[in-house]
Amino acid sequence: MLNALEVVTTVVVGVMVGVEFSVAFVINPILNALPEDSGQLGHAHGGRMLGAVMPVWYLASLALVTVWAIAGWPQDGTGLVVTAGALLILSVIMSILLLVPINNRSKTWTPENRPADWKEQVNRWNRLHHVRVAVIIAAFALLVAALA
Repeated sequence: MLNALEVVTTVVVGVMVGVEFSVAFVINPILNALPEDSGQLGHAHGGRMLGAVMPVWYLASLALVTVWAIAGWPQDGTGLVVTAGALLILSVIMSILLLVPINNRSKTWTPENRPADWKEQVNRWNRLHHVRVAVIIAAFALLVAALA
């Protein structure tokens, strides 16, 4: 049973990392290269769509890692799982304090109502998102190492 939990947790976290990596290094560069207002509209739509899904995914990942750490407590590799959990907690805190406020603003923007500094705010979100991606990649790597 623990083996199944370990695999499911690693897959759930790994797919989340893949989505966030794709946003950072594929989707956002594509949106930023679109002409006129298309990129800003794409960012707003993505913020609405992923803003609804990702909080559940982050919390589910954290819950799975927590259950794994508790269920596997006496085993080798549990320290790696606990550290991965701490990194996921850091990513959630970063999200709530730094990224979500920007996302909540930007997902309502249109070409008619966006603020003058909208590009700076999007760029700040992108920089913070890159840091968050690095944090969750580290968490994922620790989970994979715990499986080995």
